[in-house]
Amino acid sequence: MKVSKKKLFPVFTSLLILIMILSACSKSNSTDTTSAPNASTDTPAVSTPGPDAAETAATSTTAPDASKPDNSQEVKLVSYVLGDAPKGMPEVVAALNVKLKKDINATLEINYIGWGDVASKYPLILAAGDNVDIVYAADWNMYGQQALKGAFYEVTPDLLKQFMPHYNAKQDPAAYKSAQVEGKQYMIPTLTPDRKLDVMILRKDVMAKAGLTNITEMSQLEPYFAEIKKSYPDMIPLNLDSTYEIGAPFGWLANEKMPFTWSLETGLGVASPWSDPSGKVYNMVTEDPYLSSMKYAASKMKEWYAAGYVNKNPYANKTRSKENICEGKSGVAFGNTIDIASTMTACKAKGIDTYIVSNLSPEGFGGANNWTNNGVAIAAHSKNPERAMQALDLIIEDESYVDLIYYGIEGKNYAVTADNKLKLPDGVTAETNTYPPDAAGFWFVDKNYFKVDASWTDDYVAHYNGVKDFLKPGTYLGFNFNIDQVKSEIANMKTVATQYGNPIYVGQIKDVDSAFKTLADKLKSAGIDKVKAEYETQAAAFLANKAK
Repeated sequence: MKVSKKKLFPVFTSLLILIMILSACSKSNSTDTTSAPNASTDTPAVSTPGPDAAETAATSTTAPDASKPDNSQEVKLVSYVLGDAPKGMPEVVAALNVKLKKDINATLEINYIGWGDVASKYPLILAAGDNVDIVYAADWNMYGQQALKGAFYEVTPDLLKQFMPHYNAKQDPAAYKSAQVEGKQYMIPTLTPDRKLDVMILRKDVMAKAGLTNITEMSQLEPYFAEIKKSYPDMIPLNLDSTYEIGAPFGWLANEKMPFTWSLETGLGVASPWSDPSGKVYNMVTEDPYLSSMKYAASKMKEWYAAGYVNKNPYANKTRSKENICEGKSGVAFGNTIDIASTMTACKAKGIDTYIVSNLSPEGFGGANNWTNNGVAIAAHSKNPERAMQALDLIIEDESYVDLIYYGIEGKNYAVTADNKLKLPDGVTAETNTYPPDAAGFWFVDKNYFKVDASWTDDYVAHYNGVKDFLKPGTYLGFNFNIDQVKSEIANMKTVATQYGNPIYVGQIKDVDSAFKTLADKLKSAGIDKVKAEYETQAAAFLANKAK
């Protein structure tokens, strides 16, 4: 299916982001934040022992080459990434350490910080500084603030040339500039920013019954929702979860009426139009075009909630819509280019064809991620920063390492077809695979090595191949907001947003105008004006430096 050029919802408006605990990814992953399940910080470290370092050094008889790093003594590196360790991680780490031992005489221990604990545990690990070498780093995950606190080791051009030559040879110099904090670089940014758009998927069988063939906007889904209520009694049109989706349909609706939005890293109702070169900053709950757009969305959500199109208590629901749609429990699934593939494949296996709708601006573009959206850093107190950089050069830029750390053990977790596509080995299913792709937290590797999955649907392949043509950098791409001067205000505003914003997003309000007046008053009392002023000050400095 072709990528729609209509406007759909962006990464989320800033008021929505604030209830997503700094998730981008988007992982948002992204991804999202971005979509590993919540994890406990009790996840044990994953490592394998190597030979005794002293014995290794004592038995070495070869004089070191002065032109190469001296790796004569074995070292153990300790790393921290985000998410939860896949079940098959110990076997992958064992294989990884065999390679690292051979190539640079080092082994690697991998620790995980659960998503629910990132805000509290990540700074503590960096502050302690003991026994940590490599840490995941990202602009959406306190990179700027932690760099200013001295948490990271400075990465200079000479160090990159000497200890990460393969990575350095391929990286765009602009990526290094985007990673600078007060003129110094502390992050090793990804070579390949995530190529993704926010998406929603629908069921084609329901669309056919509703007489729909082409969907480009959330507001067009009322016949689809009505058909679900009529013909699918066990399905909820919008079955939202409590962590990622409380504000998702609201965001889609609002962005039918307002500019594609660049949102403050920490949310809080402060935003700027994505591609506005002036970088003007708005209070979204008091200033148009944002306020009128959000009132439109709130009115629609109020109607839909009253009609039974939204689950009654999304705050108690822990299951994402993309995990429910193939089970016949949700009519719409929200995700992004990266995390929605497995959902479309799973639906296909059950005989359900899906329809993907992409998030693009009225001008036909989607927001590009910065190089710093996924990166890695060396801890300031690392005892072996040079060896850590050598390890990262291999993990990021050697295809055999990328395949191992991203896909797992060949023959057990994945296989490669004759036309170089990825597939599961015979007898292995998505449910039994102990090391799913994208689940290990190494999102900073070179994505040019990624393989097309043989199980992907034709619609998804068309979407995947077309994404790069629609990504456009925004005015504030690479901007890192330092919250130190407004910490108390941000904490207060998050509380306000949860209490007074969530009911608006879901549609659980009696009157739209009064609900927004209350929200605006509460945010003002919490300190939104001070946050906006601080944002404007830092943003102006960023734009001035960018123009040099």
